Amino acid sequence: MVRNIITYPIQFVFLVLLQAVVLNNVQFSSFINPYIYILFLLWLPLETPKALLLFLGFLLGLSVDIFSNTLGMHTSASIFLAFCRPFVLQFIAPRDGYELNQQPGIKDFGWSWFFIYAATLTFLHHLFLFYIEVFRFSDFFNTLGRVFASWFFSLIIIFIAQLFRYNAEERR
Repeated sequence: MVRNIITYPIQFVFLVLLQAVVLNNVQFSSFINPYIYILFLLWLPLETPKALLLFLGFLLGLSVDIFSNTLGMHTSASIFLAFCRPFVLQFIAPRDGYELNQQPGIKDFGWSWFFIYAATLTFLHHLFLFYIEVFRFSDFFNTLGRVFASWFFSLIIIFIAQLFRYNAEERR
């Protein structure tokens, strides 16, 4: 419990700063924008209350918006991700359900579960974010291409981060 009180704020600050300082400056012809700050919401414990999840999504998105000067786009997309997370977790729940104190990751659930979990929520986040950014359907297919390209590269970075987290947990 005490470890979580220390770990999650550090993860929050690290992911927001990584996004703001490094990844916001990585754009391949303005088509691919990797967003991994959402890892904070993905890594929260399964029993996180919905109200707290929505509040943390708001804080996370607002923090990225402040650094990115994007006027609420990341805030709304993060709140949307936080809203969808319980439904996705319910949809992909194991047959016996979730146990207390399980962390969403490959250590507790394996690669295929984490891939479905991360891919679904990352896709929903990116879909919402890019269509809010464009805010018109005239560029529907171009925006959908940006969603898929950014989703793919974000997933690669998310899985690399998950490998680092998995190796660190194994050493304990």
